[in-house]
Amino acid sequence: MQYPSLSHHGGTHGVTGSCHQLHLDAATSLLVDCGLEQGADAQPGTASLAFDITGIQALVITHVHLDHVGRIPALLAAGYRGPILCSEPSAKLLPLVLEDAYKLSVTSDPASVARYIEFVRKLIQPLPFGEWHAVVEREGLHCRIRLQRAGHLLGSAYVECDVHRSTDTDSSRVVFSGDLGSAGNPLLRGLQSPERADVLVLESTYGDRLHDDHADRQQRLETVIDRALADQGTILVPAFSLGRTQELLYEIEDILHRKALLQESERDADPAQPLDWSQLPVILDSPLAQRITRTYRDLHEYWNAEASERRGQGRKPLGFRQLINIDTHARHQQVVNYLKSTGRPAIVIAGNGMCSGGRIVNYLKAMLGDPRHEVVFVGYQAKGTPGAVIQASEGAEGFVKIDLDGDLYDIRAKVITLGGYSAHADQQGLLEFVTGMSRWPTRIKLVHGEQPAKRALAARLEQAYRQSDRSLVID
Repeated sequence: MQYPSLSHHGGTHGVTGSCHQLHLDAATSLLVDCGLEQGADAQPGTASLAFDITGIQALVITHVHLDHVGRIPALLAAGYRGPILCSEPSAKLLPLVLEDAYKLSVTSDPASVARYIEFVRKLIQPLPFGEWHAVVEREGLHCRIRLQRAGHLLGSAYVECDVHRSTDTDSSRVVFSGDLGSAGNPLLRGLQSPERADVLVLESTYGDRLHDDHADRQQRLETVIDRALADQGTILVPAFSLGRTQELLYEIEDILHRKALLQESERDADPAQPLDWSQLPVILDSPLAQRITRTYRDLHEYWNAEASERRGQGRKPLGFRQLINIDTHARHQQVVNYLKSTGRPAIVIAGNGMCSGGRIVNYLKAMLGDPRHEVVFVGYQAKGTPGAVIQASEGAEGFVKIDLDGDLYDIRAKVITLGGYSAHADQQGLLEFVTGMSRWPTRIKLVHGEQPAKRALAARLEQAYRQSDRSLVID
């Protein structure tokens, strides 16, 4: 076998379960991500490992979504004790994500959880962005890695692996994209292409489409909130705890800030002007999302220039005055009952993002039957999930019902889908990631996408290579 070589243990037949092994020689390898297959991708037993971990020198994490880290418990159970290499923000976020998953899937016993997380923390080795780190150094074989910002969520990285063997005249550069972010993320610094790659393992989640323009998404969100205020209704946003929730809070804070300035001037002109916006509660009802948001705030040095400037002005983009955090389940139920029984408008952000469980379900049960309220989707809804059913009712005529926990509920609330919030690069973004390199890869392995997305992206890549008179092999 010719080295370095690749094998894949997930993420090749769908969009989840990313897990890739870079073989440096017959007995030495790196593992890049160890993710869980989810939704339609999941098969019985896929939470376990089906590959030999012997010789794995390090696990490199691109980011901390469960479809990239969810099989770490299985890896540790199989005996892995090597380093978990990741960016400095990911090193802070990974224990939170794994702790939550451990409580849900293993046990919520505090002592057991504490022992498990302490064990994980000892293996985590944070790496600065943009600096080479030696992973293997021995006679005849050298491998170093470098993490670069991927713009997908805070701490997300793509991985450059530089491999040099004594039998080679030059080093080989293998790049793993992880999940690449779309342009216009309000908190993160932008994505830049690597200088070169010989082999590229490239995500293809949205390889067959272009995203809605980010430029007007905040205006569309503001319009939805305006309408809810006029209707005296509650806006329900099913949101994922990591990434999407923080983006939403950032943009809501900006809307509230501008509205407060506008209403102040209107009040000076007309003292009877109501101050609805300044009294609008923004309710974050997810303990995990709250912990992650606090960590995002602590990691402000990794924000982009605009977000840092707002913080420097004394604003609190992720901790503003009208933000209310709900911790206990009892308090959660009180809020549900209060919003159902009163006409007070509010914005509620609660998990989970596909309405298949979590606290959002209780809000839906209480409010779906009332047309004053709105359900606002800002993320992908997998087929077969309650979120997908509710989303499909958008604009429907007549009565629509949904099964939630075995009972049928009428959907009379307004249902809105706001585009422009995807955390993944679209087809054009993926293409630019490749063509922005000084030396384009000669081999690309497409992963993390459905077959139509892979085929469409492959066609666009081949077209770009032909136009530039370059050769390409796509797996």
